[in-house]
Amino acid sequence: MKTAVLWLISPLLLLALVGCSPMQRFHGYAPDETQLAEIEVGRDTRETVAEKVGRPGMSGVMEGSAWYYVQSDWVERGWRAPVEVNREVVAITFDGADRVANIERFGLEDGEVVPLTRRVTSTGPTGMTLLRQLLGNIGQFNPAQMIGRN
Repeated sequence: MKTAVLWLISPLLLLALVGCSPMQRFHGYAPDETQLAEIEVGRDTRETVAEKVGRPGMSGVMEGSAWYYVQSDWVERGWRAPVEVNREVVAITFDGADRVANIERFGLEDGEVVPLTRRVTSTGPTGMTLLRQLLGNIGQFNPAQMIGRN
């Protein structure tokens, strides 16, 4: 009887242990150092970079400004939320003549913020809210300026 119970319980225990093992997921693509060493700053163009390392999934906000290659590694353990354990961002910027101007690599440990998209509308004068603009003129009105006298 005990062996029958063990035969029934052991697969359940094994299934529970397998369910708690970490699962790794890999997203994106970032060229490694050997691939980036083939790119010469000031000499290679957008087309030669595409031939050497491929086109990225993202590009800069301004047309033709930069290419961003993003790669992330995630670990999932059981029912817990996935945790990002590694991130690499390779930014290749181009000048006005479509030649490589700079190559940068950022990691999760760098804490660098790379704006992949930017949707900001200018609010006019910097540092001044609408309320401050409206109330800032109280007491500053001079009727003589309206008729051209100082």
